Amino acid sequence: MITAVEAHAEGEPGRVITGGVPDFPGDSVFEKMQWIQAHADDIRLLMLREPRGQPALCCNILVPPCDPRADAGFIVMEQTEYPPMSGSNTICVVTVLLETGILQMVEPVTELTLETPAGLIAVQAECSDGKVTRVTFRNVPAFTVHLDAPIEVTGLGQIPVDIAWGGMFYVLANADTLGIDLDGANGAEIVKVSEAIRAAAIDQLPVTHPENPEITGPTITNLWGAPITPDTHGRGAITLSTGAFDPERPHALTGILDRSPCGTGTCAKMAVLHAHGQLDIGQDYVNAGPLGTTFTGRIEEVTSIGPYPAIVPTISGQGWIYGTSNYMVDPTDPFQDGFTIGDIWG
Repeated sequence: MITAVEAHAEGEPGRVITGGVPDFPGDSVFEKMQWIQAHADDIRLLMLREPRGQPALCCNILVPPCDPRADAGFIVMEQTEYPPMSGSNTICVVTVLLETGILQMVEPVTELTLETPAGLIAVQAECSDGKVTRVTFRNVPAFTVHLDAPIEVTGLGQIPVDIAWGGMFYVLANADTLGIDLDGANGAEIVKVSEAIRAAAIDQLPVTHPENPEITGPTITNLWGAPITPDTHGRGAITLSTGAFDPERPHALTGILDRSPCGTGTCAKMAVLHAHGQLDIGQDYVNAGPLGTTFTGRIEEVTSIGPYPAIVPTISGQGWIYGTSNYMVDPTDPFQDGFTIGDIWG
C-alpha cells in the first residue's frame, strides 16, 4: 500500500507519497532519482497514469536526505521526466511536511532545508493556527544560455526564443508576438504551439547544464506575455509534455498546461529579464498563470554558473491539502503501470 497526501499549489496538483515505498540507493537525492528512473519507474507510471492519475498531475516521493544540512529530501515525478526541481511541487511538499506533522511546525515562521535532485533549497514557511499560509524558497541559481535565438518551428516559421535554466531547462517565447491568448480556456492552442516550439528547440538548440552533464534540455516550454492586471508584472503558460511531438501531426495534443504560474518557469523568466536589464536585484516579479493565480519571484543576488551569469531567485506561493489516499495494486490487475488513452493524453 502506498500512502499519499493530495495537495495543490496555486492550482497545480502535486501528490506527495509519504509511505509504502522503500528507501532508494544513492549518495545524493540526485543519485536516488537516477536509480528510481532506471530501476523503479513503475512507481511514477502507477501514480501518474490512469486509473490512479491524470495528465495534469505531478507526484513527489519523500526520501531521507543525504546531505546532513537538509531536513528532508524529495524527488519530483512528472509525465515524461524527473525534473531536478519544481516550484509548485516544493510548495506542496513543504505544506504536507508541516501540516501533517512529519516535520515540526514553528509559528509564525518555520525555516527548513530540503534536498532536491538540483541541490539544497532553503525554505521559509509562514504558518498560523496549524496552517501553512505562504511558502518562500530560495531556488537554485537561474541563468540564460540563449537570448533571442532564431529557430524554425513547424507551423510558425522562424521565431526568436530564449533558453534558460530555472531548475529545468526552458524554451521561452513571446505569446503576444505569436498572437496567442494565455488564458487557461485557450489551453489546447497553447499546448499545440508549445510542443512544436519545444521539439524545434531540442533539435536546434540543445543544452547541457555546465555543472551536471546528466541534465539536458530544453524539456519544457514557457510562453509568456504582458500582465493583464495592475498587481502583476507578467503572465506565463507552461506546457508539460505527455508524449512526443509528431511533425506529421502538428496539431495533435502532446502536453498539458501547468495549472500554476510555475516556480522554476518564473525563475527562468526572471533570468531572461535580468539578462536584458529589465529586472534588478530586490525587485518583485509577480507572475500570473493560466488560472490567474500568482507566484512572486525576487532576485536576491547574482552569481555565476559555469560560464553563465546567473541570478539567485526566491519564489513565494501557497499550497493546500485536499485529501489523503491509500493506493493498492492487485497482482491480477492488468494495468500494473497504468494506461493512457488518446482522448485526453494526445
